[in-house]
Amino acid sequence: MSPRIPHRKPGSTATKALAALVFGLVMVASDASAQNVEFFVGHDRATEDVMFFKFFERPGDSPQARSDVLFFFRARASAGYGDEDSPPLFGLTSAISWNPPALGGLAPVLVGQALSKGLFAKAGIQYARVTRQWTVFSWVVSSLEEGPSVDVFALGRYVHPLGEVLGLFIQAEALATFPTQADEPLSFTERVRLGLKVHRFQFGSGLDVGHTGRGEFNHTFNAGGFARVEF
Repeated sequence: MSPRIPHRKPGSTATKALAALVFGLVMVASDASAQNVEFFVGHDRATEDVMFFKFFERPGDSPQARSDVLFFFRARASAGYGDEDSPPLFGLTSAISWNPPALGGLAPVLVGQALSKGLFAKAGIQYARVTRQWTVFSWVVSSLEEGPSVDVFALGRYVHPLGEVLGLFIQAEALATFPTQADEPLSFTERVRLGLKVHRFQFGSGLDVGHTGRGEFNHTFNAGGFARVEF
């Protein structure tokens, strides 16, 4: 009779080590300021969201030169208004990807996440395209553990010029998590922002929606206003 292999829970030692390595590589290589910081005040919760993209620079090249290695960082925290049923939540995500021009925006990616429920490492395929007016960023990644979950993430952002310093700001994002174990819940999150951009500031209305479960879902809904600044 073969020995029973113990099941590794999410956030096991191996995935913690790999996730920590991703965080370490990003922090060592990064001296970048955040691309944007957002404050969102909803009727149920308030959130702070910091996000940036940056290409590693090639040592010894001109300041304009960059390598094909891109890192992405996001820090997000939210809290309810004194309700014990709405505890504070946080998430830190760092990702390193290799983006050769021949792949047209597609790239293999390694992700490290520190969430309220633990530290995780993930790997998969990413697509990124950033211009002055629009941004598309997405990935499909799987956690590196027994009984993994698959994340499908997409973010789109567009600024339509209305004048020299004024623009219409639109952003939408979605995250779907599909566990491979039947007893784990599905999770879906959607966020929408619509407002105006003045110079490097954006403000307007927003909506965050969440769905968690299997068969029967628990739903969350948070509507409010946002203010963002780009660096």
